[in-house]
Amino acid sequence: MFISTAYAASSGEHGEVSLFAQPEFWLAIAFALFVGLLARPVGRKIGDALDGRSKKIETEIEEAARLRDEAQALLASYQRKSREALKEAEDILANAEAEAKRLGEEAAVELAASLKRREQMALEKIAQAEARAVDDVRNAAVDVALAATRELIQKNLDTNKATALVDAAIGELPKKLH
Repeated sequence: MFISTAYAASSGEHGEVSLFAQPEFWLAIAFALFVGLLARPVGRKIGDALDGRSKKIETEIEEAARLRDEAQALLASYQRKSREALKEAEDILANAEAEAKRLGEEAAVELAASLKRREQMALEKIAQAEARAVDDVRNAAVDVALAATRELIQKNLDTNKATALVDAAIGELPKKLH
């Protein structure tokens, strides 16, 4: 600490001022004590808050993993159904070809008409099965996504935000209706 010459001359014979007589020293001591006393409870509260947040994030990750596993199981189920439908269509096609050979011996005209009918039925059945499987997968995915979204909104959206969103949506209605 630098002292001016006039201050040094007035403070004693040798120009030394006692450390305990300086207000800056006592201010530093008081500040250190204040910080020391507040550090432990504040640190504990911050630690508890961070622990709680990490547990919440861990729970959300576990829930997301569970939902992902359910969706993968559902997808595997629908893929299996699709393979079964394809195998069934292949079986139908094989039966149609066997019957076509038998009918070919009877008459060429009747054979062509029968094959055409059977092939069309198999293709329609395949298309229907694929459309059904795709619709089932979509519906399941939408249900899972809606449930997850609903849960996340319920967990993360407080009343003030919800009210603000509803008010904003109501305010935009006249613009969207015209």
